[in-house]
Amino acid sequence: MWRGSWAGCATLRSDSRFSIAKQLQLARRSGTGQFVENDLTLDLLAPLERAEITHVDWSALAPDEGKRLRAMGIDEGARVAIAHRGIFIGRDPIALMVGRMNVAIRRVHARAMQVKRV
Repeated sequence: MWRGSWAGCATLRSDSRFSIAKQLQLARRSGTGQFVENDLTLDLLAPLERAEITHVDWSALAPDEGKRLRAMGIDEGARVAIAHRGIFIGRDPIALMVGRMNVAIRRVHARAMQVKRV
């Protein structure tokens, strides 16, 4: 559980594309209480917003899952966008547009991928 200070909450942007809840989630991840957009992961990307995968934490994925994602073209340098999210409680699965394909991935897989907006 996050044990940082809420003092950094004053730095949240009200005009941001992210909701306040997502900004808090990013601030908790950074560990500084500051909003860090560089830590943007694929699961936090807004629907239909285009991004490029900059880093994949392959150690967070099982070897066969990583192999399957690479076979579908989901690797560093791939340009992706979230088509839509699932309707279940965890908003799983995520429909991901990779080129002309739509691929369903789990949210934990998307969380292992850092992206930058393009």
